[in-house]
Amino acid sequence: MVKHVILWVLKDCPEDEKKQIKQGIKEGLEGLKGRIPGLVEIKVNTEPLASSNCDVMLDSTFEDEAALRGYSKNPAHVEVADSKVRPYTASRTCMDYEI
Repeated sequence: MVKHVILWVLKDCPEDEKKQIKQGIKEGLEGLKGRIPGLVEIKVNTEPLASSNCDVMLDSTFEDEAALRGYSKNPAHVEVADSKVRPYTASRTCMDYEI
C-alpha cells in the first residue's frame, strides 16, 4: 500500500470565498472514491487548527505505486485538479510513502 499526502496553502482571498474553495476541493477529491482503479481511501481535511501553516490536506491510500501513477493521469482526477484545486493554490507539498 502507498500513502499519498498533500498539503496546500490557498491563495489569499476573502474568508467566505476560501470556505467555498475548500468545500469544492473536498467534494471534488472525495468524489473520486470508487472511480479510480487502485484508490483505496481518500479524505480531505479543510479545518486545520490555528497552529497549522496550511489550509487543506489530502490523505489518500493506493494499492501500490502503479495505482498512484494511474491516479495522477486519470481524467477524472485531472478534471478535479484543474478545476477545483490548481487555480486556487499558492503552494503544494507532497509526501508519498509505503505502508
